[in-house]
Amino acid sequence: MTPLARLAMPSRRRLLAGAAFLAASAALPVAAHHGWAWAEGEQMELKGTIRTISMAPPHPMLMVAAEDGKEWQVDLGNPNQTARSGFTGDTAKPGDAITALGNRHLDKSKAHMKAVRIVIAGKNYDMYPERIRSN
Repeated sequence: MTPLARLAMPSRRRLLAGAAFLAASAALPVAAHHGWAWAEGEQMELKGTIRTISMAPPHPMLMVAAEDGKEWQVDLGNPNQTARSGFTGDTAKPGDAITALGNRHLDKSKAHMKAVRIVIAGKNYDMYPERIRSN
């Protein structure tokens, strides 16, 4: 191989560094979405009726019709946290009453919250027990 051809070939180190950079860059929006920076620090309680349940990754979520008729997106924990809380796709069904405790989106025009606890039929499902603030 000529010296010029060697220079044109990327080194293994550069390839690995480039791959690591791309992987880290691709994960940034996901990490930002799954963190708490988008949510208010204060917790709120939402009471309503479950419209739909999605257990699909990246995180399970519920669509909830609030008592005032507004539809809210309620994000649960990641799939493992949600399963550890005892909540599964068969735990509840559309039409069931729900109370969700959590942090709403900073943008008040969005009916969107991240639940730390949901209560269905009197049973608590704690997604983030360490974040639950008692009143």
